[in-house]
Amino acid sequence: MSVNQRPTGKIWLLASAIILTALTLRAAVTVVSPVLSNIGSDLVLSPMAIGVLGMLPTAAFGLFGFLTPFVIRGASLEKLIMASLAVGMVGQIARVFATTTPLFLIFSVVAFAGLGAGNVLLPPLVKKHFPTKVGLMTAVYVTAISVGTALPAQLAVPVADATNWQFSLSSWAALSAVALVPWLVAAFSKDSGEKAAPAGANGSGPAGLAGLNVPGLPLRPAPAPVPLKMNLWKSPTAWGLTLMFGCTSLNTYALFAWLPQILTEAGLSQGEAGSMLALFGALGLPLSLGIPIIAAKMRNPFPAVVVTLSCFVAGYLGLLFSPADATWLWVSLTGLGPGTFPLALLLINQRTRTQQGAGALSGFGQGMGYALACAGPLFFGMLHDQTGSWTLPFTFLFASLVLLGTGAWIICRPRMLEDDFPAPRLGDGTG
Repeated sequence: MSVNQRPTGKIWLLASAIILTALTLRAAVTVVSPVLSNIGSDLVLSPMAIGVLGMLPTAAFGLFGFLTPFVIRGASLEKLIMASLAVGMVGQIARVFATTTPLFLIFSVVAFAGLGAGNVLLPPLVKKHFPTKVGLMTAVYVTAISVGTALPAQLAVPVADATNWQFSLSSWAALSAVALVPWLVAAFSKDSGEKAAPAGANGSGPAGLAGLNVPGLPLRPAPAPVPLKMNLWKSPTAWGLTLMFGCTSLNTYALFAWLPQILTEAGLSQGEAGSMLALFGALGLPLSLGIPIIAAKMRNPFPAVVVTLSCFVAGYLGLLFSPADATWLWVSLTGLGPGTFPLALLLINQRTRTQQGAGALSGFGQGMGYALACAGPLFFGMLHDQTGSWTLPFTFLFASLVLLGTGAWIICRPRMLEDDFPAPRLGDGTG
């Protein structure tokens, strides 16, 4: 059943489910770094352990994001997203009861596993349920991710001061419980949405052409045959998204892990550093809302990438050479840099014709991208630990921006993922 055929109530239920789920996808990550000193009073957190902890989100997002498309083949997207929310809840609650650092890290991986699966599942869910509103729904749910990134960072220290760090970390599991509700209601409603798959699920109907609705890419009178097998390891489109997505996440998570320490070493208080981290996360809000809507109308959105890269460079230079002066300006500029994140999520649907293609590209691009992003927090911390300076760590981030721009140039081209593979020929037994 297409989105246009569903009752209005069901449409709003699915939209709320997607938005609430998006709110949960970063809370377990950004709530940690502002209260590391509190956690360190109970657990031993060496600089290396902090680096590993900063690396774990991207490692888990990469591994479980890469595996999720294989599971999609045997289960519905809706059931998988509910399972991912449940796993994330278990991990967030269990880790606050850990009595050793290894246990804390292990249960953090459990929490991040649920988030990693959710990252991959949301783009094909948008394509499935809102095939004609991909730009708008991407803008809304990526904005929700930004809200869910900033709030935990801002509230972590006040909540920990009023209660303890355990409650500060585990309280965000309640948000996952709330996000489960609309999915459960949708699953048990009479119109489950599974009676008839969207027409474009296999590239055979109108929704299958949704991915073609890009300026400069003419709609075909009939959809081209969809490749039965797509080896994304050989796809320039997939690798372009991987570099763009991965290097954006590399920079973002390096700052999530180390920005508070950069600022406290420059003389800011722990609370001020936490607020600056929240500002860094919150500045994704206007970009998350605006970029997908604007870029969905562009034939090639690479100019937007040039702007965000310039913000990254200017912000990094300020944090490196004058972190204690005009800190809000440097953090603001740096916070505008990850505008390539919502653009990458939009391009997952804009550069695929089908739900199958969107799921495959989402899993590969986010899975491999987050694996690449693991280098961010870990290497940034290691380079600082070895040199005692922030110069070499920031040089490492500057180099990653070159790769980001290269990948963005590739994926922003008006070319579809399916075009990277030969379509089955009629009469050859595969069509």
